[in-house]
Amino acid sequence: MRSTQGQKGFSLIELLIVVAIILIIAAIAIPNLLKSKMAANEASAAESLRTIDTGETTYAAMCPNIGYSASLNELNTGALCASGQGILDNVLGGADPSTKAGYTFTYTPAPAGPGGVVAAFTVVAMPMVAHVTGQRAFYSDQTNIVRFTPDGSAPNSGSSPLQ
Repeated sequence: MRSTQGQKGFSLIELLIVVAIILIIAAIAIPNLLKSKMAANEASAAESLRTIDTGETTYAAMCPNIGYSASLNELNTGALCASGQGILDNVLGGADPSTKAGYTFTYTPAPAGPGGVVAAFTVVAMPMVAHVTGQRAFYSDQTNIVRFTPDGSAPNSGSSPLQ
C-alpha cells in the first residue's frame, strides 16, 4: 500500500464533481436571470411611455400654439418651441424611432388641425427581439393610459390597460 500523507491537491474525479455541480447551478440560474432581464426591460418600457406622456402634456401646456410635439426629438431639442427643450433626455428624445432597454419607441403625431395645432399622438414600444428583450408590447396616446399586448403583437387603443 502507498502512503497518501505526502500528496496534495484534488483528484480528477473530485474536480469533475465540482465542475458538474457548478454546471447544474448555472443551468438553474441562467433562465431565471434571462426572465428577470426581460421583466426589467418591460418595466423600463412602460415607465418610458409614462415619461413620454408626461413630456407631451408638459410640451402642449408650454407651447399651446403647437399642441403636442412633432417628434420625440422635439421634446429634447425644442426646435419648434424653445420651452420644449430638455423635456426628454438624449436616449428617448434622440431620434425617431428611439431605442432603450431592448425596446423600440415609435412616436406618431396626428395631423395638425385648425391653426396648425397637433391635438393627438400615439407612442408604441415594441420589443427589439420578441420573447428575448421583452414579451409584451406597449401603446400610449394623449389619454395617458399605457396599454399592452401580452404576446408582443402590435398594440393599439383597444389593447388592455396596464395596471
